[in-house]
Amino acid sequence: MANEVRSILAQMTLDEKIALACGRDFWRTKSIERLSIPQVMMCDGPHGLRKQKGQGDHLGINESIETVCYPSASALAASFDVEVMAKLGEALGTECQAEDVGMLLGPGINMKRSPLCGRNFEYFSEDPYLAGKLAAAYIRALQEKGVSACVKHFAANNQETLRMSGDSRMSERTLFETYLPAFEAAVKEGGTRSIMCAYNAINGEFCANNKTLLTEILRERWGFDGFVVTDWGAGKDAAKGVKAGLDLNMPGGNEGVCAAIKAACEAGELSEADIDRMAGNMVRFALDYRDKRRPDTAIDREKCAALSGSLAAECAVLLKNDGLLPLKKDSRVAFIGEFAASPRYQGSGSSHINTKNMISALDAAKEYSVSYAQGYVARDSKTDEALLREAVEAAGTADVAVVFAGLPDSFESEGFDRESLAMPANQNELIEAVAAANPNTVVVLHGGAPMLTEWISKVKAVLCMYLGGQSVGKAAVELLYGEKNPSGKLAETWPKKLSDNPAYLNFPGTEGVVDYAEGVFIGYRYYDKKEMDVSFPFGYGLSYTNFAYSDLRLDRSEMTDQDALTVTCKVKNTGSVAGKEVMQLYVRNAACDTARPLRELRSFTKVELRPGEEKEVSFTLSARAFAYYEEKIHDFFVPSGVYGVEIGASSRDIRLDAEISVNGTVELPYVYTLTSTVGSLLKTAKGRALFERMMAGMQQSKEMDGTDALGEGGAEMARRMMMEMPLGSLATFGSVPMEQIQGMLAMLNS
Repeated sequence: MANEVRSILAQMTLDEKIALACGRDFWRTKSIERLSIPQVMMCDGPHGLRKQKGQGDHLGINESIETVCYPSASALAASFDVEVMAKLGEALGTECQAEDVGMLLGPGINMKRSPLCGRNFEYFSEDPYLAGKLAAAYIRALQEKGVSACVKHFAANNQETLRMSGDSRMSERTLFETYLPAFEAAVKEGGTRSIMCAYNAINGEFCANNKTLLTEILRERWGFDGFVVTDWGAGKDAAKGVKAGLDLNMPGGNEGVCAAIKAACEAGELSEADIDRMAGNMVRFALDYRDKRRPDTAIDREKCAALSGSLAAECAVLLKNDGLLPLKKDSRVAFIGEFAASPRYQGSGSSHINTKNMISALDAAKEYSVSYAQGYVARDSKTDEALLREAVEAAGTADVAVVFAGLPDSFESEGFDRESLAMPANQNELIEAVAAANPNTVVVLHGGAPMLTEWISKVKAVLCMYLGGQSVGKAAVELLYGEKNPSGKLAETWPKKLSDNPAYLNFPGTEGVVDYAEGVFIGYRYYDKKEMDVSFPFGYGLSYTNFAYSDLRLDRSEMTDQDALTVTCKVKNTGSVAGKEVMQLYVRNAACDTARPLRELRSFTKVELRPGEEKEVSFTLSARAFAYYEEKIHDFFVPSGVYGVEIGASSRDIRLDAEISVNGTVELPYVYTLTSTVGSLLKTAKGRALFERMMAGMQQSKEMDGTDALGEGGAEMARRMMMEMPLGSLATFGSVPMEQIQGMLAMLNS
């Protein structure tokens, strides 16, 4: 294709090349008929196809086609399963081909910095490794069907408040270590053909005009060879955008964009190479669509609906179970709550899917002895006393009461952030009242993000369905009655209270300026380091069976930062029913001068086991698993030390632990001065050699052995004083002449 692209570029006029930087209309790129360059349609996703009829718009005012709604990203991430993501990508790729859609906008892989972000239901996790692996699996499957993915929103777009003009301010380390790795995985492992740049600025430069982001990092550092499109309306300066690495401004139809680019060309601000790069990327995208287009593809939406339900069951997280679940099939059960009949199964905004085939839990439970009471009005947080009394009466006459509750649309959506973690007051009151009337109370939660569960000690079980797509009711019933076994794990920490969140003091910022003062310590990286009590930790989720971990083995006891480490262990289903367990591998960081999280997720796998069955699982860790981003070298760096390799059922439930000695081969630059300490000599090879000579030449004084009048702490005090003594002070104490110290510094810094 490269030769064809070059041939077409050679035939194009400047105006034709510039035209490709501006879309035709709201959803389509421009065509150039004389050169057989087709237009390409793009649609919102990624948990369903939102293809609008007629005139398009970003808010979903105009109706979209009727199709299948799958679980949203926050639910999908709880599956911890790359196969789940692949199945979704394959299904959506097939549907896009059937609808002649060349690119699906998604997945969204921004980090969950705060649980209040109104769009968290569209994002995977607070963990960049997990988000990257899930995104890459989805992208590969979607693109194998010939449909381009468009990863969004690049980058540091972590709130809805003033999202179109805000400035995310953070350190270089925070950006590279926390907010970019998922995008890096989407490029390097997923091979995404498109990236959507975000509305916001990063450290004062808007993403659409940010050459560091769009060229130096994305293309030169990561090797991205696709095209960059703005979020709809995110373009700020068309010519500067092209210079920075932007290719397509959307929505289309704004000829002022093309005029500005041409004016910049005529003024010499944009070179021919700049225009050819942009036009070449867009021609390649159009030809790729042309070659992979399959308009005769058939789509079986009944099969897709069934897939949606099976995925929802894989994503559900059992948060509590005092033995009440699974329900006995002959129990008299009261389903209580509006969400039992009309569940909240997707989020609001540009990803909203038009589907008419929603299955509620009440619909799915017709074969069981189930009664129903509405209990509350979802659109109103005030208690309806009549509905409450009816619910309490229903609970009192049932063997088990199941309350369906959670966050209504008005609490979380694209366009605004949540104000608190609380559920509606009327739902909390309902749960308390039902639990008082029936000790066998279960709560089923619907929502896209963490919420407070202050009533949890009063109920027997809690099942979180997140936003599970159109068949979420069917999946909930299958899980409640044990037809399927819950296997989801939380991809985000649920804090005890909002003020515990590390971004609490800096979210959503002041007048659009957001200081990421917590740095790399978001989510469990913060909570675990602080040893802070949480409602539910990252990676947590229960099952109807039990799993035993054993026989952790590392294929070596020592390695360098050029090696790979193979880790194996065994897991056994020790219960009486089949189930799936998510094996999570964390690296416990070695002690070093740089502040690092206690542990970080570095691998995971989901294992299906029959009762009594045991399997061996294997993980491979590269040096990156032990690294942090070091600003001195503008790259990832592995400090030498002893690291822990941990296998756990959550970040707080580590079952197996082994140690590995890692030797870094990269030496960080260090400039020695008179104020550098004696201990700092250990930071470099030259310094260590000098330190050893100094120590060998020093006679251990009586004061250093801890036996003099300084007391038992004298030896430690002397050692600390020596290690922390500035090199210049060696002359002050008469140990070393100043001329010799100056010579030492010259040698060390040479």
